[in-house]
Amino acid sequence: MRSIFISLLMTLPAAAQEVRDCDELASVASIAEPWADNTRTFANDRVRLVVIDTLEPAAAAFHLVVLSPPYDAVGDRQCKMVSLAETLGFAGLSLSRLTSSYDPALGLKWQMDATVFDPNSSDFMQRILNVTINQSSGEITAELP
Repeated sequence: MRSIFISLLMTLPAAAQEVRDCDELASVASIAEPWADNTRTFANDRVRLVVIDTLEPAAAAFHLVVLSPPYDAVGDRQCKMVSLAETLGFAGLSLSRLTSSYDPALGLKWQMDATVFDPNSSDFMQRILNVTINQSSGEITAELP
């Protein structure tokens, strides 16, 4: 399993992140503990960030769930997951030093600490994950500069 994981990571571009619809990994059972440290709300509670821990693979178990407008026909928010790539997450995500800002042209913007496994050195690198959401369109972008 470790060799498959390393092979997948080695094929990724340096700044590869994926934003996709929530799937079974986004279960409430996966919210990282303690919950109070791993969830934040914005825009009058219409937007929620949640760090989830899927436990496996251990070096890529953390994902960011974004619940946000636009709303569907029954009033439910969209649910998106930010991952390193495909179903692989980050080695760690932290909201403890989260910063947020708003740019009317782009939307809500956040910066948070992310830990990424480097298969070339078998070490962990500290990075900053940038996430932006346009609440009108629902478009979410994420990058590790």
